[in-house]
Amino acid sequence: MYVVPPPQSSDPAAGATDGVAALRTYQTWKGSNIFFLQGRFIFGPDVRSLALTILLIAAPVTVFCVFVARKLMDDFSHHLGISIVVVAVVFTIYILVLLLLTSGRDPGIIPRNAHPPEPEGYDGNNEVGGGHTPQLRLPRVKDVMVNGTNVKIKYCDTCMLYRPPRCSHCSICNNCVERFDHHCPWVGQCIGLRNYRFFFMFVFSTTLLCIYVFGFCWLYIKRIMNAEDKTVWRAMTKTPASIVLIIYTFIAVWFVGGLTVFHLYLISTNQTTYENFRYRYDRRENPYNKGVVENFKEIFCTSIPPSKNKLRAKVPQERVIPARTVGGGFISPNMGKVVGDIEMGRKPVWGEAGAGIGAYEGRLCNNDSLDNKDGGFGNESPDSSRNLHAEGMEGRAGIHPSRFSWGRKSGSWEISPEVLALAAGVGESKRVGGGSSGSLTAGKQQSH
Repeated sequence: MYVVPPPQSSDPAAGATDGVAALRTYQTWKGSNIFFLQGRFIFGPDVRSLALTILLIAAPVTVFCVFVARKLMDDFSHHLGISIVVVAVVFTIYILVLLLLTSGRDPGIIPRNAHPPEPEGYDGNNEVGGGHTPQLRLPRVKDVMVNGTNVKIKYCDTCMLYRPPRCSHCSICNNCVERFDHHCPWVGQCIGLRNYRFFFMFVFSTTLLCIYVFGFCWLYIKRIMNAEDKTVWRAMTKTPASIVLIIYTFIAVWFVGGLTVFHLYLISTNQTTYENFRYRYDRRENPYNKGVVENFKEIFCTSIPPSKNKLRAKVPQERVIPARTVGGGFISPNMGKVVGDIEMGRKPVWGEAGAGIGAYEGRLCNNDSLDNKDGGFGNESPDSSRNLHAEGMEGRAGIHPSRFSWGRKSGSWEISPEVLALAAGVGESKRVGGGSSGSLTAGKQQSH
């Protein structure tokens, strides 16, 4: 028998599904980052400060080339005079490239989990007491061994994962970053595993540029003193641009120079800024310290790991998993109280009722005619039944029963905790009784 093939989209290469173009990772990003050039560059939410940083670097170099280096070209031989300008311009471009590599790339963001991890020893196939599994709580911290030292790793409620060692959650970018050092407002990005090398080179090179401009400005003043036989103060009045640059670079070199010295100390001891201020490894053993030489080799001589986020990759369609009627599940470390969805701003649901509503919504999606005549809704109105059915048809039935469900905002519908607990009993009674309608009391007895 001939079967008519399904219609194909007009642009198969675009990854369209049912006439809707597939979204890319950067378009569904839950962090606070800002993207440019369709996800090719990722910045922090304070990326506007990057323009100020560029101005603070480019403006004094421009003044130096126009009012100081150009005059020095007349006092030196032709090639030597030009080299003063060329070195300043090339060095500035090199610093701006390092700045872009620091602020415009993934610093080592760990992808978020779509669901919380399952507790150790949890088996979703094991059923206890007529289809119910016991509530399991994820531990708040775990112990791991790093170079023979016990290190505690914490659970991140926002990213729903256990942070690897040296990882921390940046409150500004709202991401977990590997080897988190700090969030730098001057570059508008977190400093982590994948951009720390470029950050240090940027700070160190900026220090050298300040010293370069500072030295040649004094050299120009010295040339005026010798040529016109004037005192240093009179020579300084002949070149006000040099005075401004000397003061500016003197102040800047204390900032970037001090930062360079501080990070040289951190690299030599294999620490991060976050660890130095939080853990104080001078008072306790540092499990990451491998010696000065090996510590420097780790920063500058090792390959940078690839990004774990394919920002331009197409987001796959979520596969709907048939929900099983299971009354148990597990809860996160903070589910002893009400916990909200930080990213989406949704209304929280009690952890004890999360697994029940997940199974309940799956039952709604699998029954075409589930209404008040099934005897499981109590005093719920038909409008509420239709809303619940529509909610299940939106794809929430794809939530696995071992994952807890998050509630909707109160603008659409609300269910009391008593109804949520009874809903799991209705699904269980229908499974055991072959779909026959029964009272809520009978359904609860069969489910337990």
